[in-house]
Amino acid sequence: MADHIQYGSTGKPHPYHIVRPSVWPLVGSMAAGILAVGMVLFMHNVEFAAINIGAKGAVIGLLAVLATMFFWWRDVIHESVVEKAHTPIAEIGMRYGMALFIASEVMFFVAFFWAFFDASLFTGEAIQFLRVEHTGGVWPPEGLDVFAAFDLPLLMTMILLLSGCTVTWAHHAILEGHNKEAVTALGLSVFLGAFFLCFQVYEYNHAAFGFADGIYASTFYMATGFHGFHVFVGTVFLAVCWFRAMKNHFSPDKHFGFEAAAWYWHFVDVVWLFLFVAIYWWGNDIGVSG
Repeated sequence: MADHIQYGSTGKPHPYHIVRPSVWPLVGSMAAGILAVGMVLFMHNVEFAAINIGAKGAVIGLLAVLATMFFWWRDVIHESVVEKAHTPIAEIGMRYGMALFIASEVMFFVAFFWAFFDASLFTGEAIQFLRVEHTGGVWPPEGLDVFAAFDLPLLMTMILLLSGCTVTWAHHAILEGHNKEAVTALGLSVFLGAFFLCFQVYEYNHAAFGFADGIYASTFYMATGFHGFHVFVGTVFLAVCWFRAMKNHFSPDKHFGFEAAAWYWHFVDVVWLFLFVAIYWWGNDIGVSG
């Protein structure tokens, strides 16, 4: 227990994590500001000396944000592995933080599902005359070639569910102290996440409709595309855990970094199941007027 006792400003030992002064919050806020301003200028086509300064500012801001994330999280890992600053009590706060973060992500998808169900269940609503004009009063809209649920989407579902199994395998391997098994399971999880993304890119490239082709297309791409972004983030998250497992950063009693990635990945799995059932299966086969 002595290894987990930290010292605060009073010099007295305690189990809480007193964060050292860090430059990354300041750098991160500046990077985010540059990215935001750059995106605003880019969307308004602001040019200076025939150069789109918005596009350049957005790229610089994005690179700065990514660099800040890398170095800041590297410091967090150093605090945990080398300094032993993340005590069991400190990890409670991290768990609440991760749980609240996932809850906030759930609300993003609630908005997308809300838009989809509103459009699909009320296709013939008189007040929505533009919607009726586009959909013909039925869902999916008339003349729209949609994806068959039990074709490529089902294969993507199986891939994502299998990745959830390998993540659970990795968790059990860590709990039992079998680090080599954990490395193998995490490597498979990363591969399956990347494999899923390849199939999603293939699906988008072969879609018969574009993002701006009406309410069905916009809700489809927003929901599945935002989920795809989460799969990308989760794959990177698991890849970091994979490299950390190779360095023996995780032990049976201390592996919250991996647990956070596992929570996030299972959240991604569950959201995809809802997407598959609601959008690919039910939404593509109802064929009724609203």
